[in-house]
Amino acid sequence: MKLSSTAFGPHQAIPAKYTGEGADISPPLTWTGAPAGVKSYALICDDPDAVRVAGKVWDHWLIWNIPSNVTELPEGVAKHDTVDTLGGARQGMNSWPRLGYNGPMPPRGSGVHHYHFRLYALDTMLDLPPRANRAQLEAAMKGHVLATAELVGTYLRQ
Repeated sequence: MKLSSTAFGPHQAIPAKYTGEGADISPPLTWTGAPAGVKSYALICDDPDAVRVAGKVWDHWLIWNIPSNVTELPEGVAKHDTVDTLGGARQGMNSWPRLGYNGPMPPRGSGVHHYHFRLYALDTMLDLPPRANRAQLEAAMKGHVLATAELVGTYLRQ
């Protein structure tokens, strides 16, 4: 599979619009090349560079049960438990902890951070309620991942 965005390319800067210093809305994402047997998709966005300053990987977005016929997440996905415009996709709690997407906002002076958007093609719809955390999502996905794709964007807070 391939995951991409019209807002930024691989290892390119994420525009401020999609960060805590801007409108803090989710960027548009599209994917292609899903394997046969996909029933749903899940996406996790995190910042592993946060370990340097927060002591842990920082989760920015958890969304799952995106139906198999959906191949994109539009800009500005609503911060609701269930996203009706995405076939009932469910969103979880990020590291703040808040529901839905919260974009890059690393501490000033912490250098360039890398934001990993990972898409998972799953062989099932997950029996996981909205507002779950990352550990719960990963446990629910275990044994159901058919393929993954990743897009990494960067952000440097001035």
